[in-house]
Amino acid sequence: MTAADQAPPSGRADHDPTGTLDEALERLHLRGPERLGRLTNHAPMAVEALAAHGHAAAVHRWLDRYSGKLEEFPATTVPVTDADWRTALGDPRRAGDWIGYFDRALAERPWRDVLARWWPRLLPGIAGGSTHPVIRVGHAVRTLLDGEETAPRRTELAHGLGYWAARHRPLPGAAAPAGRQGPEAALWAVPAVPEQRGGLPDRLAQLDDLPRWSSATAALAPPTGPEDARRSLAELVAAAVRRYAAQAEAEPVMLVHAATAPNAVLRTLPALPRELWVPSLGAAWAASAAVVAAYAPGPGGANGAAPDGPDALAERSAEAATAGRMARAEAMAEAFALAAAHGDEHTIKLTDTALDTVRASGDPAGLTAAARARELIEPLAGTA
Repeated sequence: MTAADQAPPSGRADHDPTGTLDEALERLHLRGPERLGRLTNHAPMAVEALAAHGHAAAVHRWLDRYSGKLEEFPATTVPVTDADWRTALGDPRRAGDWIGYFDRALAERPWRDVLARWWPRLLPGIAGGSTHPVIRVGHAVRTLLDGEETAPRRTELAHGLGYWAARHRPLPGAAAPAGRQGPEAALWAVPAVPEQRGGLPDRLAQLDDLPRWSSATAALAPPTGPEDARRSLAELVAAAVRRYAAQAEAEPVMLVHAATAPNAVLRTLPALPRELWVPSLGAAWAASAAVVAAYAPGPGGANGAAPDGPDALAERSAEAATAGRMARAEAMAEAFALAAAHGDEHTIKLTDTALDTVRASGDPAGLTAAARARELIEPLAGTA
């Protein structure tokens, strides 16, 4: 991946110099990270992606349509401290307390120092909140890396880290990479949980009893060092995007996270000490594999279907053919504009991640994945 590939999608040093994103984040910081006690507030991630792709002018209108899904900021109880944080880790009732802790930490220390201190503590719980907390952190870090370190952007990082700490949930039975497979082969070999009903926590609870789960996660080749970890992580994101393109109909919303969670980790690597890159790959791989195990087709899996395999992409080649006729930049801009018009937050976030893979390698499967999301996910209410 070149430096150009790591640049903001807009190609500017700051993907929102207008201040619109900061305004939107300030609106959102009055609201909680969840609603109905379990569903994630996706707005901070979606508006960041809109701004990153040059659609800042649409951010407030999008927020107005999404506002019915927002709840008030959660009540606080007892402040989390450096002395007792372990007792509060993984307690969703303490979300407000955790956000307050990180607000104070980021006011006292540089954001990179706070992130580096907490990243290894939070990584084991990457699957908590259905992986949404780490995704929110990844979007927040992108704003800080790509532009000015404004107060709303630091506060957004505090909300993301606080949400992650409150929803921290270790994955059962996941093994560290110790095999010989690359990310593509390893991801397609992940077995499906037998009872694919209920939410992600119900499905993850089956992993301990899932034959071959530990061996499947161990099958990924271990990285030889930080740069190899970064390359493997980028390949994992691309593999998850390709699998989404082939099998999105199994669960078009939740399978998004098999790609967006590891991509959030990939985006965060430049802000982290290099010694954290290898464990970051291991955690991201486990999270992506867990989402695939929970929702992708397999024997006894969603819809009782068997895995289609990578060849299924050949049946979804219309978007790839379009990409061949259009300049890549034009095709990518068109794909995100269509996602923004569609309006659904998962469609926006999946497209944002899928276009990262197109930008990095030219693989048109990212455009196919974006088209599948628009086709299979209901548009945001009030979207034309």
